[in-house]
Amino acid sequence: MTDVEGWNEVDDALERTFTFGNFVEALAFVNRVGEVAEQEGHHPDIYLSWGKVEIRIWTHKINGLTESDFILAAKIDRVPA
Repeated sequence: MTDVEGWNEVDDALERTFTFGNFVEALAFVNRVGEVAEQEGHHPDIYLSWGKVEIRIWTHKINGLTESDFILAAKIDRVPA
């Protein structure tokens, strides 16, 4: 597997934190990420707070990382912030 820039491998998952100027911008980003996740049929854990979104991706079926996790991370990176 290859690394996705900006993402960290932690406990067999990919994690990344995105920061925003306020809650509304963070929420809009979460909604756009949700659309991508639904299209991919692969749903990350998402934590939303004021100005911050934390995303954790892994394949639940194997409790670890697969190629689809890295693909989803790369697609999330293309979501407009």
